[in-house]
Amino acid sequence: MKKLSLVVAIICSAVIVNAQGFHIGAKAGANLGKIEGQSFKEGYNLGYQLGGFLQLNLSKSIGLQPEVLFGQTNTTFETSTSATYANALNGQKKDLKYLSIPVLLAINPGKMVTIHLGPQYSILLNNHETVYQNGQQAFKSGDLSAVAGLQLNFSALHIYGRYNVGLSNINDVANSDKWKNQQIQLGLGLKLL
Repeated sequence: MKKLSLVVAIICSAVIVNAQGFHIGAKAGANLGKIEGQSFKEGYNLGYQLGGFLQLNLSKSIGLQPEVLFGQTNTTFETSTSATYANALNGQKKDLKYLSIPVLLAINPGKMVTIHLGPQYSILLNNHETVYQNGQQAFKSGDLSAVAGLQLNFSALHIYGRYNVGLSNINDVANSDKWKNQQIQLGLGLKLL
């Protein structure tokens, strides 16, 4: 494990040294999220997201933007099935708090616009609150998503919008219903360095 950490540190250092631009910033915004599946109320629910980003410009037109975001997804269980888990959860509102780590490819077709594409892994922070019965968890502790978005750049200020679609099933209940996260994120970013 120590060797792997050392290799990752060396690679990150080499990328930073060779990068043509290096910036650190903070971001915050709205998180319109829903969980796609038979067991949930339709529609997006308002939450929030905040965190930081690292911007590495490898050239004028391409770069990397890893981020660490704390976000909230709100949902309500709504089901018509008679399964035991459904009766235990029906009508309950859930506030899922995730620590998300997107690693985005930043494509700059012009000075004002950046396109973001890439994967995101999210860790469910309040997993202990998603118990539905007999100590069983309703949601898995990890979620893999694909991210696509657009950012408008005004010097140090960024305005962004992106769509995250869940690739993994976050249902931790033993049934066949697949649950997938979907999010529309809108927000502001500010370069600090």
